[in-house]
Amino acid sequence: MAVLLPDSDTSRREVIRHNGRLAELFIHTVTDIQQALENNRGNRRGALLFVYDQGMPLLDPYGDLKRARAQARASLAAGPIPLTPDERERGRCLLTCFMDDLIDAPSTNRYEQLSLADHTLREAAHLLTAHHGAWTGIGKWLPRRLLSADPIRGKVLLDGHQRVAEHADTAPLTVAAERVLDLIGGPLREGYTQR
Repeated sequence: MAVLLPDSDTSRREVIRHNGRLAELFIHTVTDIQQALENNRGNRRGALLFVYDQGMPLLDPYGDLKRARAQARASLAAGPIPLTPDERERGRCLLTCFMDDLIDAPSTNRYEQLSLADHTLREAAHLLTAHHGAWTGIGKWLPRRLLSADPIRGKVLLDGHQRVAEHADTAPLTVAAERVLDLIGGPLREGYTQR
């Protein structure tokens, strides 16, 4: 739930329980909402943008909500801020490292396998959504945004992740991750330097 407050209050994120249900509140002052929406575009997840775009307005006595919704919709239409070349190269290197470690993880060490599968999926999703200029996500939104951005490659990644979880089989996920890397310049190992 998004709440706009006068500038005399404080912006914050708050979780409350109402009638036995948890509710997450995104509370911003009228002045802070502009920067919060722009930051949300920069983190490429857009959660707050989607709340303002798709939420049901309850009260807007001064038109502040209408202005915030217009800004959110404009930001969603513009799409997430693209990765910089350095961010893309760092992502390539990270995904390559996670993928290589996943290949080398012994099937008897399920803790390592599962941790590496999670990191591989997240980084591959981040790079694949960025490649398509699409929004990414975390938690339940990661598969939703991934499938929306690229239904075929996204499903192959998710199926590969599930295969690791259910059968300790890392091959489908590593192949899917390598296909994502091939879209953006291939695996990155030797020669990469992060400053």
